[in-house]
Amino acid sequence: MSNLESVGEVGRHEKYERLIAKAKQVPVMTTVVAHPCDETSLRAVVEAADVGLIQPLLVGPAERIRGIARSHGLDISPFELVDAPHSDAAAAKAVEIIREGGGDLLMKGSLHTDELLRAVTSSATGLRTARRISHVFVMDVPGHSETLFITDAAINIAPDLDAKRDIIQNAIDLFTQIGLGTPRVAILSAVETVTSKIPSTIEAAALCKMAERGQITGGVLDGPLAFDNAIDPEAARIKGIRSPVAGHAEILVVPNLEAGNMLAKNLTFMARADAAGLVLGARVPIILTSRADSVRTRLASCAVAVLLAQARRRAASIQGG
Repeated sequence: MSNLESVGEVGRHEKYERLIAKAKQVPVMTTVVAHPCDETSLRAVVEAADVGLIQPLLVGPAERIRGIARSHGLDISPFELVDAPHSDAAAAKAVEIIREGGGDLLMKGSLHTDELLRAVTSSATGLRTARRISHVFVMDVPGHSETLFITDAAINIAPDLDAKRDIIQNAIDLFTQIGLGTPRVAILSAVETVTSKIPSTIEAAALCKMAERGQITGGVLDGPLAFDNAIDPEAARIKGIRSPVAGHAEILVVPNLEAGNMLAKNLTFMARADAAGLVLGARVPIILTSRADSVRTRLASCAVAVLLAQARRRAASIQGG
């Protein structure tokens, strides 16, 4: 029996519960929600508000949103509602509200991710920073002792070396700032040896050297590592790999979006994992939820964003003081 199948572990998601409980201790964050125009996205907002994680500010077609709320018995009366005629306008208005200091977090509603990110990445009116924007899945895998971060499985399709540096740094910063300590970062490939036949192994080796030279900070890196010897101590032992990361990785950096998306969905559907999602590298954390997400997963996405925003607020206060 594998560690993902151990009796008494399947179905338990205590790692998410700890994150949610921790986030409830933080002051409620004003969360600008772009175009919550279906039951799933609107219900996610109401659920997160009900448990005290966020104070929603809804942006989208006002009458349509009110109609969805009435149809599904959702009480949105405590929330501010800003009218915007369609999804593109809702994304632009939501970003504008954030730029003007009207919100701490941005949350995707029922519009396409590309629509929201177009507004976020606009050079003139968006929320860009010097850091490349990337996505992290924060995964709670039943039977696995570590919370697994997988990046980037949603935004950067075929990132080059410089992009991967930012992707890794974004994930490390998230891990450390939400209070999980110093992460062990595995840069994944198909094999654990460096070979010119597989370019991702060369990039993995280069990224590890970049970390040695201080170009990536805050984590312990190793790579290339195959998936098995990244997360399974016995697999790492059999291959003779000795490092603090091998067998105990907490952040998994994938070669490209296709590999990452398949890995995350395999864990979700085959190992019954939950996959909370967050976009990093913008001025504020961006919460991405999926129609397939459970209530627990949607709450975990909000909780991680809240903890990150609070850490940034605290750091800014220290710098300002």
